[in-house]
Amino acid sequence: MTVAETMPATETVSAKIRATVPVPIHLNNGDTVAARLHTFHGLSDPGEHIAITLGEDRPDPDPVPLVRLHSECLTGDVLGSARCDCGPQLHEAVRRIGTTGGCVLYLRQEGRGIGLYNKLDAYLLQDAGYDTYAANEELQLAPDSRDYRAAAEMLRLLGLTRIRLLTNNPEKAAQLARYGIDVVAVVPTGVFVTEDNRFYLETKARVTRHTLALGEPAGRLAR
Repeated sequence: MTVAETMPATETVSAKIRATVPVPIHLNNGDTVAARLHTFHGLSDPGEHIAITLGEDRPDPDPVPLVRLHSECLTGDVLGSARCDCGPQLHEAVRRIGTTGGCVLYLRQEGRGIGLYNKLDAYLLQDAGYDTYAANEELQLAPDSRDYRAAAEMLRLLGLTRIRLLTNNPEKAAQLARYGIDVVAVVPTGVFVTEDNRFYLETKARVTRHTLALGEPAGRLAR
């Protein structure tokens, strides 16, 4: 049973936008995108989540905004780790949404909600042969503890209740729908596969039904 199937119905919270800050973003292809970063007060969890709205300066933004829920990944987003595809997905999202209009929600959910130190401990178990979900369970942690209630709250505060969702993860769409967001289309992200992250991506496709076209399996033994 998924998190979305067990969660309570959406509740009204006394949340509000705390501040909106213009920030030009330099992309790795050399382009610059105008963005606005929104902070929040009173969300249903205490994380310092950020909404990055993009493409608002375009004369013809898509009437249904494109939205990406991106979970924080220090190793991938900042350090360029090749063990995951988080960094390339974040850059892709900013570039694509800057073209069509919409936002990236940068959610403080390191390691699918287990935190940075635990994620690095899980990496050691993965090096010993565990897959990414089994490693979490070996540490007596949930395979994926992320809840997207705060993301739905952020979208409502931004007036984005009807969206196209940029994701390969069906659970994100299911949870947003459960929390009252109308996901009219799911737009797949790119598949950024390397020899370092292939087994990780294969596991996501096998265990949580991520829509990933990966070609031939790597053949690594998973515990």
